[in-house]
Amino acid sequence: MIKVLTQVAVLSACTLAIGACTLGSGSSTAQAPSKPAAPDYQAPVPPTPPANTIRATCYNEADLAHVRARMVQQELQVLTLQCQGPGGVRAFERSYADFVGKFRAEFATNSRALAQMSGRKRFNVDTLVTEIANRTAQRAQTDKEFCSRGRRTLDWALDAKVKSLDEVPPPYDVGPDMNIWPCPKQ
Repeated sequence: MIKVLTQVAVLSACTLAIGACTLGSGSSTAQAPSKPAAPDYQAPVPPTPPANTIRATCYNEADLAHVRARMVQQELQVLTLQCQGPGGVRAFERSYADFVGKFRAEFATNSRALAQMSGRKRFNVDTLVTEIANRTAQRAQTDKEFCSRGRRTLDWALDAKVKSLDEVPPPYDVGPDMNIWPCPKQ
């Protein structure tokens, strides 16, 4: 009986931990000083390995731009699903919808480019997208700025100064985790 109760307690704790990313109450959020939208939200990225170890598998700037654009879209989708506001509502749902609307044409172009690139680089686009989503979801447990990073990303993406998806860095550059490195400068 104690074993069953322990299992239920562990399951409950895990469930609560998954749903723990909240933005706090509306009053404390409203009083927090806001800074202007800027692309200063990206989590630290590990250093690039030595050129001789990645030269055969690295990504040129054009290919990397396509991967990062998809990374932004997928990471913001995960952030939208995980971050909650008061009362358990999704905090970024409206902003994410605006983001999708603003860059809809670029998403279509990016999808075609990734499909072409997957043939050259020998990867499955669905696997890439799933891997980005999974790695982003894991950050919710370890990054205390997970939801605020998402808010800052959406603020920047929706700012009038941003004209292209290429100008929006992903909140987390998970490329290095997946051996996606920029080609070294010649």
